[in-house]
Amino acid sequence: MHSTRSWSHAPHGFPRLAAFALALLVALAASASASELIPSLGVTKPVSGGGDAQLYTGIALRDAIGPLLMGEIGVSYRSESRFNDQLKVRSWPVTASLYVTPVPVVYAGAGVGWYQTTFDYPASMPTLQDETKQQFGVHVGGGLQVPVGFTALDLNGRYVMMRDQQSRLVPEKFNPDFWTTSLGLAFKF
Repeated sequence: MHSTRSWSHAPHGFPRLAAFALALLVALAASASASELIPSLGVTKPVSGGGDAQLYTGIALRDAIGPLLMGEIGVSYRSESRFNDQLKVRSWPVTASLYVTPVPVVYAGAGVGWYQTTFDYPASMPTLQDETKQQFGVHVGGGLQVPVGFTALDLNGRYVMMRDQQSRLVPEKFNPDFWTTSLGLAFKF
C-alpha cells in the first residue's frame, strides 16, 4: 500500500513557491483599493482517465481594475488519482486571471497558471521513481458572488487546459485537463 506523504515531503521548490505567492498576495493587498481575500474549498474532476472528484483548497486575491474588470491571483493545492489509483497526481498551481464583471455579482474570464506537479507512483512498483515537473496551463471560467453582510459567498467554476502529460504507466500519455468548482468566502478590505 502506498503511504500518504506529509507536507514535509513536498517538493523542494514548494516552500519557495508558497513564500513567493504569499508575498505577492500581501503586496497586492497593500497596494489595492478595493480588494477581496477569498479562501475556498472545492471539488476537482479530471476530464479523462476515470478519476473520481477530489476536494481541493485555495486562496485568492481579487481587485477591481476598472468599472468592468477584476484581476485575480490565486494559489491552491489539488490531488487526484489516475489509472485505477496507480498514479497519484498532486499539483500546487499559482494562477492569474482577468474577469469581466457585466453586473456586480457575476464574473467570467480567463487566465494562465504555473503548475508544480508531482507524480507519485505506488510503492508496489519500486522501479518507478516519483517525479516533479513544472508546466503552464490556461483556464476559462466564471462565477457568482452573493453579498452576505461585510463578506460575500463566492461560487466559482473553471476548466483548466494543459498539454498532454507523460506517465511511466500504460498508456504513456494522458490528458491532464480538469474541471474545478469551489465555494469561498470573500473578505473585502
